[in-house]
Amino acid sequence: MTRNLFKYSDCPMHRSMAILGTKWKPIVIYMLRERTARFGQLHAAIGSISKKVLTTTLKELEEDGILHRKEFKELPPRVEYSLTERGRTLVPIIIQLAKWDNEHYEHNKKNHPAQKEAAV
Repeated sequence: MTRNLFKYSDCPMHRSMAILGTKWKPIVIYMLRERTARFGQLHAAIGSISKKVLTTTLKELEEDGILHRKEFKELPPRVEYSLTERGRTLVPIIIQLAKWDNEHYEHNKKNHPAQKEAAV
């Protein structure tokens, strides 16, 4: 419900976050930035996401025109996911986020609670 309210808001940040506003969506976009992948490949690459959450994430990204879902009529059924043109326009933004994190990772690592406990 809130997602739909944000999607049609007058605020561009609300609209953007309605599409990208979970922690998993930018990760899925990053994983698909240069390739097509099947559900199992995405699940394995991401690792810590549940199958239910990945399914929901993929459906929402498809509804928003970010992902393309291609079904193959074969046995067993096969489905592949790739970025649409619209989705590919997000790749530079996601790459910038990754670069930003790489630049600040050491700072974050030093302030991590596990690092502080190890020092004690």
